[in-house]
Amino acid sequence: MLAITGILIISSTIILIEFPYLHSSNNLKEIWVFSILLLFATGLGIAMAFQVKVPNPIDGISFIYRPVSDVILRIFT
Repeated sequence: MLAITGILIISSTIILIEFPYLHSSNNLKEIWVFSILLLFATGLGIAMAFQVKVPNPIDGISFIYRPVSDVILRIFT
């Protein structure tokens, strides 16, 4: 529970520091991107605090490119 509280405090601090600048510059797209990325990162942090197995991005990339790699290896061997 302490880890989740820490994650939420850090996320709130980031919002308090960054949002006034983004709001004053009237960049709606940047506000949306900032909000989505911060929400995603906070969610991943909370999931890791609950010890949920978070998938590794390399596994997804390997899954996509493995067939292509196999074809290329067959061509050159």
